[in-house]
Amino acid sequence: MTKFMLLVKYDETPGEPAPMTSWDQADITAHLDYYRKLNDELRASGELVGGEVLAGPAQARRVVSDGRGAPVVTDGPFAEAKELLAGYQIVDVDSEQRALEIAARVSEVPGPGGVPLGQSIEVRQVMTEMGDDVSWIDEPRGS
Repeated sequence: MTKFMLLVKYDETPGEPAPMTSWDQADITAHLDYYRKLNDELRASGELVGGEVLAGPAQARRVVSDGRGAPVVTDGPFAEAKELLAGYQIVDVDSEQRALEIAARVSEVPGPGGVPLGQSIEVRQVMTEMGDDVSWIDEPRGS
C-alpha cells in the first residue's frame, strides 16, 4: 500500500464557478453530500486515511521564521494568490493508478446546478513511503 495526498484546489479565474459561499444552499448541500458519500466509500474500503475541508483564505495565516527572531505572521487573504487549497484527502492505495481514479472522482464533485466542477486535483505521493533515497524528488515520473 502507498499513501497519496489529493490536494483539492479552487482557482479564481474567469469562467470558473463562483466561490461556494455564493452558491444556493441546495448546491452546497449536494456538493458536501457528494464528498460525504465518497469518503464513506473510501473509509469502508480501507483506503481513506484522512482529509479535511479547509477554512477560506480570509482566515489563513502565513508564518515565516529565521529561527533567530520572533516569527512574522501575516493575516490572509493574500491578494497575490490566484488559487487556494480548499481541502485534502490522504488515501492509502495499492497503486498510483488507484489514487488517480479517486482523484478523478473528487474532481467530479457537483457545483452549481449539479454540474461537475472538474476541479484540478493534485496527486502527491507521501514521501515517507519512498524510503531514504531522495534523488527522485526532482525527477519526472518513470526516470
